[in-house]
Amino acid sequence: MGHVDHGKTTILDWLRKSSVVASEHGGITQHIGAFSVAMPSGKMITFLDTPGHKAFLEMRRRGADVTDIVVLVVAVDDSVKPQTIEAIKHAASSKVPIIVAISKIDKPGITTERVKQDLSSHSIHVEDYGGDIQAIGVSGKTGQGMLELEEAIITLSKVLDYRADNTGNVEGWVIEASTKTYGRVATALIRRGTLRPGDIVVASTTWARVRTLRNEAGVAVDEATLGTPVEIDSWREQPVAGTEILQAPNEQKAKDVIEARRERSKTKKLGEDTSAIKKARATY
Repeated sequence: MGHVDHGKTTILDWLRKSSVVASEHGGITQHIGAFSVAMPSGKMITFLDTPGHKAFLEMRRRGADVTDIVVLVVAVDDSVKPQTIEAIKHAASSKVPIIVAISKIDKPGITTERVKQDLSSHSIHVEDYGGDIQAIGVSGKTGQGMLELEEAIITLSKVLDYRADNTGNVEGWVIEASTKTYGRVATALIRRGTLRPGDIVVASTTWARVRTLRNEAGVAVDEATLGTPVEIDSWREQPVAGTEILQAPNEQKAKDVIEARRERSKTKKLGEDTSAIKKARATY
């Protein structure tokens, strides 16, 4: 997360290029809103580009915490800006821990002190200033500090003891949705279970029997495990970014769930319309 022009895209591009998963397939040919990076240790980190990202804002509205850690990108030569403050508010309201990436440190004659001081005035107290938030200088152009940033993310996840259940029915979130030459697709992050082709999933008022799963490089994969960003195809209707994905045991159950949700939505809409009519009449 971070202000526009603070180097967030450059950092994300460097991370994508560094991904072993991507390089095995000749580089990333498509961008599906989220991607995984393999660490030298074998650990995997999934990055989601936010905010301004429709799904992130929608998931926040729905009370869902899809991000475990926020990497707050602040340019060393520009410091805290309006979108930086907005990103801090997003993280605080979601109660998500923050790591600060001070970008563009490859520029000559710069110092990170101003950034750290400005962040303190917005309750972001980095370690150098007596706080507990890590601040790491990075450059998306040269790669300086990027490995340290990745290691900081892994370390914090260990300290916070992040765990998830890889058994049971699949649960996840729609990150984004679109229509491609092979039909309606949705990018999802899996938060529980393991998704495989042939599985049936429901999102809001639509469902899919998964035909093909594709990773961020557009390559078909046999399964999507915890924290994996994956493209799911074969949706009956276009799912909505920010909606929850749940696995159904069969097609009939999926259809029953969707019908119940549609009826509930109609009832709610009817109630809202009735209240609006009554309110309008009361003003006359």
